[in-house]
Amino acid sequence: MNPFGKKSDAGEPSLQHLFVFNGGFLWQRHLRRILACAGYQITLGRPKAGDSVAVWGMSPTSHRGETIAKARDAHLIRIEDAFLRSMHPGRAGEPPLGLLIDKSGIHFDSSRPSDLETLLNTDPLDNAADLNRAKSAMMRIKTSRLSKYSADDPSAAIPTPGYVLVVDQILGDASVKASSGNRNRFLEMLYYAREENPGARILIKAHPETNQGFRAGHFQTSDATGPVEICDSNIAPMVLLEGAIRVYTLSSQMGFDAIIAGHKPRVFGTPFYAGWGLSDDEIPLPRRTRNLTRAQLFLGAMIHYPIWCDPYTNKKCELEDILSALEAKTRAWRENYKGWTAYGIRLWKRGFFQRYFGRRKKIIFKTKDTLPPSSDRPIMVWGSKPAPTNADCYRIEDGFIRSRGLGAELVPPISLITDQTGIYFDPSQPSDLETSIMECALRTDQYVQIRSENIRAEILRQNISKYNLTGTVPDLPKGHRILVTGQVEDDASILLGSPNLQSNEALLKRARQDNPDAVIIWKPHPDVEAGLRKGHVQNPECFADVTLSKTPISDIYPLVQEVWTMTSLSGFEALMRGCKVTTLGVPFYAGWGLTRDLGPVPEHRLIAPRPDLNQLIYACLIEYPQYWDPITGQPCPVEIALHRLATGQAGRPSRVNRILSKTQGLFASYAYLWRN
Repeated sequence: MNPFGKKSDAGEPSLQHLFVFNGGFLWQRHLRRILACAGYQITLGRPKAGDSVAVWGMSPTSHRGETIAKARDAHLIRIEDAFLRSMHPGRAGEPPLGLLIDKSGIHFDSSRPSDLETLLNTDPLDNAADLNRAKSAMMRIKTSRLSKYSADDPSAAIPTPGYVLVVDQILGDASVKASSGNRNRFLEMLYYAREENPGARILIKAHPETNQGFRAGHFQTSDATGPVEICDSNIAPMVLLEGAIRVYTLSSQMGFDAIIAGHKPRVFGTPFYAGWGLSDDEIPLPRRTRNLTRAQLFLGAMIHYPIWCDPYTNKKCELEDILSALEAKTRAWRENYKGWTAYGIRLWKRGFFQRYFGRRKKIIFKTKDTLPPSSDRPIMVWGSKPAPTNADCYRIEDGFIRSRGLGAELVPPISLITDQTGIYFDPSQPSDLETSIMECALRTDQYVQIRSENIRAEILRQNISKYNLTGTVPDLPKGHRILVTGQVEDDASILLGSPNLQSNEALLKRARQDNPDAVIIWKPHPDVEAGLRKGHVQNPECFADVTLSKTPISDIYPLVQEVWTMTSLSGFEALMRGCKVTTLGVPFYAGWGLTRDLGPVPEHRLIAPRPDLNQLIYACLIEYPQYWDPITGQPCPVEIALHRLATGQAGRPSRVNRILSKTQGLFASYAYLWRN
C-alpha cells in the first residue's frame, strides 16, 4: 500500500521470546500481533540472562518487569503506543495501529537517552527520498486533520482564529510525571501564556479522555476567567492549531502536532520533540545537540522509530499505509457519526448499508419520499430517486470499483459514493466529484502522482474492472479495433448524461458510420445480457464485426485501440489502460481534455483546470468513493479493496440473492415487453 514503493516486511520473522508480567500483553490480541511484526513472541516464565523483558512505558505495573529484569540480568524493553494511535483513546477499547519499542529508555522520559533521542542525535536523517516521504506525510496529516486520536466532531463550533492555545493533559499521566508536571506547573504555564500575550484570548484545550469522561485534566472550570476559556469540544487538533497564534504545552503530543502544523511551541516539560531547535523550551536539554528541520524530526519519530501494523492484513507496514487507513476511517466517522435517514434504499441493500453507514447509529430507512426526515440526521437518497421536499441530501451510488459480480444479481458493493452537491452521472449540475477533479488538477505534490500511478499499475496488473466477471475472449479480426460498450438504456446515467443519444443501437450505428474501415467490437452490458435490464440490440451484426457475449471487459481493453461509449465507466477504465476514448454523452471523465467528446459538455468543465490522468484517477478512485473491507468490516483505502478483489475475498451473491435477482429480471422483462 505504501505509495512511495518501499515494500513492507511481509515475511514471518524469527520470533524472539519477550517475557511479560502484565496481563494486558496477554489479553490484547492486537498488541501481540504488532509485537510479532517486530519479531517478538509474548512469553511467560522466568527469563534467563540476556533474555528480554517487556513493560508498558512507565505504568504502575512496570515495576514488576523492571525488578525481574534487574534480578535476572535480562534486557528491559519499554513499549508504548505509537504517535498516531487510533480513532479513539485506548480506554474506549480500540487497539493501537503501531507501537514504540524502546530498548534504552522511553521517549517521554528525558532522565536517560531513549532510542528515539539517540536516533535524532546520531542518524544523518539526510536521505532525500525519506525526507520527501516525511514532507508528504506531514502534508497528509494536516490536510486530513489526523492526530493521535482522530475521531473528532466536524460539526463542533470552531473558535474564531487569533487565540493562544494552552494544552491540558491527564492527571497522573506518565509523560506528565516524567516532566515533573502537576497542577501548579500547568497554572504557571497559563500565567506565562497570559503575561507573554497581553490582551490575547487564551484557549485551554481539554484532553480527549477528559472530554469523554475517562480521566480528569489539570485545569478546572474556575481557571477560565477573564480572557481564558476552556475548549472541551471534540475539535480536531489540526483545526485548532490553524487558528492559534501561539501554542503552550508541558509535554503533550499536541506540541508535536503544532510543529507539524508550522508552529514553534512554548514547551514547559521535556518531551521528545523539545531541544531540537523547533520549540521554545523552558527547560534546557543539553544532551540534544542538533538543530533539526521539521522533516528530520518527523522522519525519525514517525517513520524510523515506530513499528506500524496494517489493521487489514495484520502485517508490518509503513507509515503511509497507516495514513491511508486513518484517512478512510476518519472520513467514515465524520460522515456517519450522527446517523442517517435513508430514502429509496431497496430491502436487499439495507443490510450492507447498515454495516457501512450505521456502525455507530443505526440508519432510519424511509419507504416514501413524502415521509419527513428524523431529527437532525443527514439524509441519503439512492441515485436519482426523489428526495423529501426542500431537503438537502446526499446522493448515494455504487463506486467505480464495485464488486466481483453484478449489482443486478444483488452482489453487495465494496465501495459507495456519497455526494452532497449532486451526483457524478448528472452533468447538468455540479457534483463533489467535479469539485475534487478541479482541485486535484491544481495539486502539484508528488504524492498524488505516485499513489495514483501505483493504483493504476495494480488495477492493470490484477486486471480489475467495476464488476470483475470471468470468461474468455475469442480471437479477434486484425485491424484497427474499436470497442463499443453497451449500457442499460433506462439507467440514470443515460437519461441525465446523454441527452442527444440514448440507445445502444444508435451508438453502434454512429461508431460504424464514423469508422467504416475499423473492426467494430460490440460488448453488451452484463445486466442486459443477464436479462435483468433494458438495452438489447436486435441485430448488432448490422454494424459490428464481432459481438462479445459474457466476456470480461477488462480482458478486451489490451486488444483494442479505441473505446466508444455514451457514458459508460468503460471509458474511464480504457483511459487507465492507454486507449483512446470517444464519448457521445457526458460521463464524469469527459470534458477534461483526456477524451474526444461528441456530447454536449457543459461550459464550466471546458474552462476548468485540466487534470492529467493521475490527477483524474486520484479524484475518482481515492477521494470520491468510500471503501469497505469485506473481511474486517472496517472502512478501508482503495488499495485494500483492490487486494480483496484480486484475491477473491470480496462478496459474492448468495443463493437467495441469485433467486431474487432472477425474479427481479423476469418482472423487468415482462414490464419491458408490455411497454413496447
